[in-house]
Amino acid sequence: MSIYESLNPMQREAVLSTEGPLLVLAGAGSGKTRVLTHRVAYLIGEKGVSPWNIMAITFTNKAAGEMRERVDRLVEHGAEAVWVSTFHSSCVRILRRHITYLGYDTNFTIYDGDDQKTLMKQVLKTLEMDPKQYRERAVLAKISSAKDKLLTPDEMEKQAGADYRARQEARIYREYQDQLKKNNALDFDDLIVKTVELLSRFPEVRDYYQERFRYIMVDEYQDTNYAQFQLVSLLAGKYKNLCVVGDDDQSIYKFRGADIRNILDFEEAFPGAKVIKLEQNYRSTGHILDAANDVIRNNQGRKEKKLWTENGEGDKVRFRQFDQAYEEADAVVKEIRDSGCSYRDCAVLYRTNAQSRLFEEKCLLYNIPYRLVGGVNFYQRKEIKDILAYLKTIANGRDDLAVLRIINVPKRGIGAASISKAEIFASANGYSMYDALARAKAIPSLGKTAEKIQKFVDLIEDFREKERSGQCSLKELIEDVLTRSGYQAELEAEGDVEGETRLENIEELINKAASYENSSDEPSLGEFLEEVALVADVDRMEDSEDRVTLMTLHSAKGLEFDNVWLCGMEDGLFPSMMAIASDDPDGVEEERRLCYVGITRARKRLTLTAARQRMIKGETRWSKVSRFVEEIPDGLLESSRLTPTSPNRSSAAFHDPDLPWNRPARPAGVSSFGKGGNAYASRTASFSSGTAPGFGKAFSVTKADRLEYGEGDRVSHIKFGEGTVKEIKDGGKDYEVTVEFDKAGQKRMFASFAKLKKI
Repeated sequence: MSIYESLNPMQREAVLSTEGPLLVLAGAGSGKTRVLTHRVAYLIGEKGVSPWNIMAITFTNKAAGEMRERVDRLVEHGAEAVWVSTFHSSCVRILRRHITYLGYDTNFTIYDGDDQKTLMKQVLKTLEMDPKQYRERAVLAKISSAKDKLLTPDEMEKQAGADYRARQEARIYREYQDQLKKNNALDFDDLIVKTVELLSRFPEVRDYYQERFRYIMVDEYQDTNYAQFQLVSLLAGKYKNLCVVGDDDQSIYKFRGADIRNILDFEEAFPGAKVIKLEQNYRSTGHILDAANDVIRNNQGRKEKKLWTENGEGDKVRFRQFDQAYEEADAVVKEIRDSGCSYRDCAVLYRTNAQSRLFEEKCLLYNIPYRLVGGVNFYQRKEIKDILAYLKTIANGRDDLAVLRIINVPKRGIGAASISKAEIFASANGYSMYDALARAKAIPSLGKTAEKIQKFVDLIEDFREKERSGQCSLKELIEDVLTRSGYQAELEAEGDVEGETRLENIEELINKAASYENSSDEPSLGEFLEEVALVADVDRMEDSEDRVTLMTLHSAKGLEFDNVWLCGMEDGLFPSMMAIASDDPDGVEEERRLCYVGITRARKRLTLTAARQRMIKGETRWSKVSRFVEEIPDGLLESSRLTPTSPNRSSAAFHDPDLPWNRPARPAGVSSFGKGGNAYASRTASFSSGTAPGFGKAFSVTKADRLEYGEGDRVSHIKFGEGTVKEIKDGGKDYEVTVEFDKAGQKRMFASFAKLKKI
């Protein structure tokens, strides 16, 4: 049986339509990745196209990795020659080879958000502008928006006209770009912008890549911005064999510059384009898809399509309304606890990051292991950025920001005044900061500090020599930096949990480096730094960990779960008040697309929840049920709503006996952690293995030789107050303690986390 016979008719047509521009409108869960990978296999196996001439672009490292794995499985020979990567990774590869055309060195640094803010502070200081008037983040957002539209500083200034502030922002933009180039650095937006500039200005480079990539496929096309549209247009300009796959109903990244017009106007941009719709959904049940269809059909700016499935109707969509937001969180987490489902199959989705707090607290309260996606990124932690700054300095001595970050970390007795003198010397002589430090003895009035600076330079040069000569692996290089710089000793000297945690985080960075080296044919420090810079939060999710996933709707794009709770379904929160009050008619439409994305994440069961009262910016606000819930027909909903009453109404009036959180309380002595002790024990494996819920790091657990309290003793807990110890079990790596608290009721917890005190 041919691999193409397993495709449905519309998927097969999309695979076989190889010549000319093609738009594949792929509804949620319709198998678009399957189409893309089978298309690659068809081009190579049936059409005789060289793998070298095929390019497949997507947005995330995770999606690119999945596509690469599938292509490798389908294509027997030559799969490794197919270019499968993200937009930014593709541009990095092109720029590493040709950026000298634009006056940069090929060992350029990629600046992340923190690097950009640090540089912007320097720019504002250089231009003598008030940072209170021109906030770093706000100006950087303006610059990013300009780059998305391929606007240069001169063009931005021209558009500003007589607007003084806009002209000043254009001036800041110009200085910012000058400083980036001086540091031989690019920000993320520049990766696309500079590649477009390269292909536009230099025909020989453009001709090379147009010949190289005769067949181009772009995934998630609805998320492209204008710069990415131009990049794709330039690459496909000669042969026109461009296949874009996307869903206008899932265009939710306007705030990042995504332009839905790219997909809606595809036929105008590429005359003669063929359009194929993939509407059969393989993920969700019928009731979930019908709800999604009924919501999204209220949008005007969309291409008509309707999802359907052969999976059966399944359960109705459930809607639950609560009086208070904390009641909503408590009910959802309890239901997850009592559902009998694997935690990894459960996801709680919400509109804003701020909503996560209550769910995190409830997960901790009920000992539910969870993973927060969209929290503090691993690579944004101070200790990680410090070590990466060392590596950046070793790889590229022209990166002033990296040098300034570590010149006195750990402390070397090099003060701010000495650093300022070095900066002045560098500026006056056209040196990078590192080159100036290397000439420390020539800097006036440094005195003995020059010797300290020279030791730092010698240290970096020694690291650099080892790295370039291949004397050590990347893992060994990081370990060497840790020990010889004194960074590890400083953290160990802190002697507290925070210092230990930071060391554990650095150990995880070392694990990352070792994993990278094992998976790369030709590992290099520069490539490793690129890979780290391009990592996204969602790429770090590990399906093997049995944890509930907490995430915003934007983070959930591309994922799927058996059980989804979509929370905070209130007008003013979702859709947001900003969207409701906006003059832009697309405001609510984008929010509705976001709701559509949330609904279609669910495979088997979907629950929508709302609260009548919610604390926002320190104030209690009352809200009505989201219009998106009201757009779902009653026949698809199993609904429990509060009866409309005065704001003083007690939440006790809402009672649905079928809900687990409204069932009669268990008698004393009966575990409240599921349908038996074994179920609880199996679900807390991540705790006993030393991983604390809600933290992306290992949590060191030290089992006490003995406890200071026993069964029957009175104890106190920092949160639950006083109670009586009912039972103590030896769980191997820790003691499991059951306590009947006077006010909080019965709780079961691990001794190391509980920190109970005998009264």
